[in-house]
Amino acid sequence: MKPWLQLVLLTCICLFWQTEAEFFTSIGQMTDLIYAEKDLVQSLKEYIRAEESKLSQIKSWAEKMDVLTSKSASDPEGYLAHPVNAYKLVKRLNTDWLELENLVLQDTTNGFIANLTIQRQFFPTEEDETGAAKALMRLQDTYKLDPETLSRGNLPGTKYRSSLTVGDCFGMGKTAYNDGDYYHTVLWMEQALKQHDEGEDTTVSKVEILDYLSYAVFQFGDLHRATELTRRLISLDSTHERAGSNLRYFEKLLEKEREDKSLNKTVAPTEPVVQGGAYERPLDYLPERDIYEALCRGEGVKMTPRRQKRLFCRYHDGNRNPHLLIAPFKEEDEWDSPHIVRYYDVMSDEEIEKIKQLAKPRLARATVRDPKTGVLTVASYRVSKSSWLEEDDDPVVAKVNRRMQQITGLTVKTAELLQVANYGMGGQYEPHFDFSRKDEPDAFKRLGTGNRVATFLNYMSDVEAGGATVFPDFGAAIWPKKGTAVFWYNLFRSGEGDYRTRHAACPVLVGCKWVSNKWFHERGNEFLRPCGRTEVD
Repeated sequence: MKPWLQLVLLTCICLFWQTEAEFFTSIGQMTDLIYAEKDLVQSLKEYIRAEESKLSQIKSWAEKMDVLTSKSASDPEGYLAHPVNAYKLVKRLNTDWLELENLVLQDTTNGFIANLTIQRQFFPTEEDETGAAKALMRLQDTYKLDPETLSRGNLPGTKYRSSLTVGDCFGMGKTAYNDGDYYHTVLWMEQALKQHDEGEDTTVSKVEILDYLSYAVFQFGDLHRATELTRRLISLDSTHERAGSNLRYFEKLLEKEREDKSLNKTVAPTEPVVQGGAYERPLDYLPERDIYEALCRGEGVKMTPRRQKRLFCRYHDGNRNPHLLIAPFKEEDEWDSPHIVRYYDVMSDEEIEKIKQLAKPRLARATVRDPKTGVLTVASYRVSKSSWLEEDDDPVVAKVNRRMQQITGLTVKTAELLQVANYGMGGQYEPHFDFSRKDEPDAFKRLGTGNRVATFLNYMSDVEAGGATVFPDFGAAIWPKKGTAVFWYNLFRSGEGDYRTRHAACPVLVGCKWVSNKWFHERGNEFLRPCGRTEVD
């Protein structure tokens, strides 16, 4: 292997060493895969050059021997009458052809295969591919994108447009099918079939697509369409045993349905609910799903003219904090009740890059606390990677912490470490509370600092599309702006939780979202934010 290739390879290994797969949960870590793939392409080109060099030598030998044998074969005895020709014939067959054999058998794949084998252990896994497919489906649902739009890559704010092939769409459909998600199976198998019918080159057959599509349609109770699709499959492959069996079963069900209708029996409807030419999306576990997703799209925001008049901009000096008197922060009201404010120019570009640099090697799949067991675990409704930074890690962390303390007037001594998060493909955190509720009293017991009284959220990147912070209870949507931060209290002054602050991080449609946050706790802030006179002050 070339020395430069070994150096690049070792660099890639170091980059990947602390990565725990799940690349799809962090765009920041997925960028490492770009460099790994570029290295593999360089390695492949080295292999191609070596093969071309070998073939060039073989071709040159073949051309030389073609000329020589044409001459010798035309008059063998006359040719061999010359003793030098006789000697060279013996030598060629004994030595030269053996050298050619060795050249032909020479393995030029060693360098490339060695590189590929080592790097493969750091490649995305089956879990990553499944997670990435589900992320596209999540974006499809949240932002009401049809498969055609996603397949053609028609997304807002994109610099590098890309499209999905028949095979890609088929893979999406298979992922959904294996997960028992027949809604998305139908959508993506239909898209695969559409592109196939348009003549796109692919190794996936229509029979394979129709096999999955017909069964998924049947799962929706659409017997007539399932039968029609199965007949189309059989017209392409009359020997398909499963399709033949399914068709007989579907026709039997249809016949029974017709008989029941003729006898005026009450028949359960077999036609599924269809909206806009597609089957209705099944309900799931999240009660405010429709409100949450509408806010992510910028719909249903309850910012009325009357409320708008109550929102102001001002300079904020942290209640005359000496550090902010000369250089106060620009403060803007985002919402009136509960009061949510945005601060501008909280972190510089240099500070942001340093924080990202410190966090990136430590990023791990973000977890949530199981309300029943109290144990931290990963969940499909939180797709990101996060890390925790201490003040000892770098002076910039201590500097940012002090700044948040000066702005809020709360102490960081009892606050949690600075959490840095990077969202992956369709990265999101569905509606949740930052504070612990009465049914989970031990959530922060080990910290010994009480409940989370407030949240300070730094936006460390702009996001081209999606990625808003939304509050479904009162219909607010706050969009990321690099260098700004938003702040709100999770608890009333009485210590009771403000349930209106249930919020969510919307899926990132286009872009790479980086945030950092500080959770302030009750202890140490008793006199900095004293109790009010009522429970909801």
